[in-house]
Amino acid sequence: MTDGAALEALAERLAAGDRRALARAITLVESTRPDHRRAARRLLDSLPPRETPSLRVGLTGTPGVGKSSFTEAMGTRLTARGQRIAVLAVDPSSARSGGSILGDKTRMDLLSRDPMAFIRPSPSSAGLGGVGLRTRETIPLVEAWGADVVLVETVGVGQSETMVAEMTDVFLLLLAPGGGDELQGVKRGIMEMADIILVNKADGDMLAQATRTRADYAGALRLLRHRPGDPEGYPRALAVSSATGDGLDGAWAAVEKLAAARRASGAWEARRREQAEAWFSRAVESGLARRMAGDPRLAALRGELAAEVGAGGLGPEVAADRLLAALFGEAGTG
Repeated sequence: MTDGAALEALAERLAAGDRRALARAITLVESTRPDHRRAARRLLDSLPPRETPSLRVGLTGTPGVGKSSFTEAMGTRLTARGQRIAVLAVDPSSARSGGSILGDKTRMDLLSRDPMAFIRPSPSSAGLGGVGLRTRETIPLVEAWGADVVLVETVGVGQSETMVAEMTDVFLLLLAPGGGDELQGVKRGIMEMADIILVNKADGDMLAQATRTRADYAGALRLLRHRPGDPEGYPRALAVSSATGDGLDGAWAAVEKLAAARRASGAWEARRREQAEAWFSRAVESGLARRMAGDPRLAALRGELAAEVGAGGLGPEVAADRLLAALFGEAGTG
């Protein structure tokens, strides 16, 4: 899989819409083996740019809000319209074992069997903020496969909102009726990033409460600064029901309207440029960390410096300078 001919064949099968080839390509990208990482970079560099960019949509929300149900309900609507959809669903990993439930395919039974859809559950493992380490690199693979819509569904905790916002074009926040209280600690930060807030489970006995919750968030969003290039009325709050389908068509129309306005204003291209620069910085930081971890001398020095910092004998900045100086073969400072 790492030789040039095999990679070329894989890229051709991927461009032809081969689902197995896509799965193999993602497995290659997710591998941590050095030879696989080199092969993954060659594969990614060989992919031609799409004539029509896909729409990358981020989805987050607290556990139990119905993200998987929403994804299946919305995804089946999109495939029925002739659009290919790729779902990159990041499951929580065990803090002790690193294991992951990876139950998204089970929760999205209809969508997982749809030939126009591709679902890839991945454990968050060491990925910052619940986003898989290689999720960003997986996006061009599913786009080469032909995905018109790429939905990145995150764990919905900690820094995941920031991470997913740095790899998608439109960012959705899914809430349950009356569920705002559990977001009090981070509500403003999440709301400032969200383009559209969707209050799910707006049906049956929960309909009235969902309507009130939507109105509450709509009022709060009006206090936030309007983003240049976005249409009037954004960011906005809408009520939907994954169970009945009510509001889903309107929600997707709101997504497409926002995306079209950003394309027309140039904000789309600017956002993608900024995202590429941000991920370049993350790649540099990740590469430096891997290099230090893979060098026994540097790993030992890092442990020693950390112990000194913990004991109060050395300041964190001075210790960091010494470690970086050792990495680059320079004389230490401080």
